[in-house]
Amino acid sequence: MHTELEKTWEKYTSAWKMTSKTERLATFSEALADHAIYTDPLVRATSWDELISYMENLHQQIPGAHFVTTHFMSHHQKSIANWEMKTPENVTIGTGISYGEYDDRGRLISMNGFFKIDS
Repeated sequence: MHTELEKTWEKYTSAWKMTSKTERLATFSEALADHAIYTDPLVRATSWDELISYMENLHQQIPGAHFVTTHFMSHHQKSIANWEMKTPENVTIGTGISYGEYDDRGRLISMNGFFKIDS
């Protein structure tokens, strides 16, 4: 099951690099439950549309930003992943940890990002 959850996680994180809403929705339909909730220190997105808006906002601030998972562990329908935020040139501009929870079909129901916010 670990491998399946990791595949789901990577499919979900690939949506952060996409620029098309249609592509993101297709990816979400495979990787996320309909009621999936995303949270991080800056936002709580309770729908796919809210999450897509947040992703679009990231790309307005940092065009081409994307995430690379550097370490992934899972058990009992839960996962934790270390990641790096990258520029299109693959320069690391941030790091963090995310916690995920999955339904019985292996789709994400909760994605929770943790990262330092410079004030």
